[in-house]
Amino acid sequence: MPPIEPIAAAAAVFLAAGLVKGVIGLGLPTLSMALLALWMAPVEAAALLIVPSFITNVWQLRPWSALGPVWQRVGGLQIGIAAGTVIGVALFGVPAASRRSHALLGAALLAYGAWGLVGRPVQVPAQHERWLGPTVGVLTGAVTALTGVFVVPAVPYLQALGLHREALVRAMGLSFTTATLALAVGLAGNGGAMASALPLSIAMLLPALLGMTLGQWLRERLPLVAFRRCFFGGLGLLGIYMLAA
Repeated sequence: MPPIEPIAAAAAVFLAAGLVKGVIGLGLPTLSMALLALWMAPVEAAALLIVPSFITNVWQLRPWSALGPVWQRVGGLQIGIAAGTVIGVALFGVPAASRRSHALLGAALLAYGAWGLVGRPVQVPAQHERWLGPTVGVLTGAVTALTGVFVVPAVPYLQALGLHREALVRAMGLSFTTATLALAVGLAGNGGAMASALPLSIAMLLPALLGMTLGQWLRERLPLVAFRRCFFGGLGLLGIYMLAA
């Protein structure tokens, strides 16, 4: 039986990551990867987050009856994410999450968070969504393959679509679900990390769901301005952490 201390620490990580995800709609794989990598190999951390990430993202999609309009806007993005992730893992191997890649991703998160707090909103013209969505998806898949997280550039793109708050959170959940499934396929084809980590990954679902429930409770009570500050401020804080780690 594995030592209880690493399991308790991992549970605390997923509780905190679930809370962040519940409030701002993202952050579970990013925060989990950054913290878990302090005491385990990146590929093990990526395998550990598969079940909590998938289930919490599916939960984030509710109500599922509202997915149709969201899919019409971001369906091309999903195809690109799936293709980019699977091809990226085939080309680069399992997520290495090197110090350099973490620093680059952290810098991107920090820059986008700062821009969201003080910069002017960007709007993607509707006529460009057909080609821009799949392109952003492939780039996001490549980042997922290299780092194990699925935030950039998908989240900046989704924000630029001008979706209202709940539609944005639902679109992010759909994109993260696609990336999680694609990453699981990639890990399954690259050694036994996925199979060996599956029982513990299932166990980490409970703290992740508890954290997400609390985060969603907080989000429903936040005014729009506070939500925006929390959304972009959370991105910036995640970026700062990844740069400092």
